[in-house]
Amino acid sequence: MAKKYSTISFGLVTIPVLFSAAVKEDDISFHQYHKKCLERVIYQKYCPHCRKTLKDSEIVKGYEDEGVFVSFDKKELDNLKPENDGEIEIVSFIPLAEVDSRYYDKTYYLYPAKKSKAYSLFLETLKKEKCGALCKVVLFNKFYYALIQSRANYFLLTTLYFASEIKELPEISETKFSKAEMELAHELIRKMKGHFTPTKYKDIYKESVLKAIEAKMAGKKVTKKKRKNKKEIASLMEALEKSLKA
Repeated sequence: MAKKYSTISFGLVTIPVLFSAAVKEDDISFHQYHKKCLERVIYQKYCPHCRKTLKDSEIVKGYEDEGVFVSFDKKELDNLKPENDGEIEIVSFIPLAEVDSRYYDKTYYLYPAKKSKAYSLFLETLKKEKCGALCKVVLFNKFYYALIQSRANYFLLTTLYFASEIKELPEISETKFSKAEMELAHELIRKMKGHFTPTKYKDIYKESVLKAIEAKMAGKKVTKKKRKNKKEIASLMEALEKSLKA
């Protein structure tokens, strides 16, 4: 996503900002080909009733519920689009600890469009108050609530899922464990403690696919790697003890 001009507003304060996506997709994309002739597969919009391929101008969007069907053309849907695309309206300041991470969706950078005293003041104040700014925003014609968090010299804006989009787990019953099991579990965690270092974590699957592509281009076959079978240990105590030794 290219950088986009926007404004943060709360009360009578307006802060011009730029925002851009904080992450990028880095997957390997495969296309589909006809196995027989290796021609690239194309997708056509086909009406089975009229038995014909349709142009975009011949297609409307529709909604059906309990046998009742309604359709919308492009102009009607455009009339429903929310206004103020990109404008960020702060509605409340909330403790960050109150936001369950399940609600986090996509993250964007927010940084000053030009040198701004209001931007610097807002950034420093959020840091000292140790809170986030809950806001309303329209991005790409879709309405969101979002959370603004301060960083070193910029903000992160994360769009949030609505409560209706969060799935709840069924009730999980508690299981009792012994004091010895608890002590061993603590010891295992202490021995395995480390730090979050994103640059150390590699996409193992992607690396395997790239090696397979190189092998195929060199005329070699792709074979399955042998995996070690992990032996299941029925006793939790035994599993913890062996883990510590390993």
